[in-house]
Amino acid sequence: MAKQITLSDILGLSISERIQLIEDAWDSITKVPEELHLSEEQKKELDNRINAYHQNPNAGSPWKEIRENIIKYK
Repeated sequence: MAKQITLSDILGLSISERIQLIEDAWDSITKVPEELHLSEEQKKELDNRINAYHQNPNAGSPWKEIRENIIKYK
C-alpha cells in the first residue's frame, strides 16, 4: 500500500522540493496522455496558446529560466 501524503507533509518541504514534486507529478501525468481528458474549452485554449507561440516563439521565457527565478526569489 502506498503511503498517503498530506498537505502538511507537502508544506513541510522546501520551495525547491515542492517545485520538484510538482515536476515529478506532471511528468508522471504526461506518460499516460490518453488518460488526460480535456474539455472543448481547454482544447481551444491550448490551440490559442500554440498559435500564439507559432506567431512569436520568442515572446516567452524558457522553463529553466522561470524555475531559476522562482527558486532565487523564494
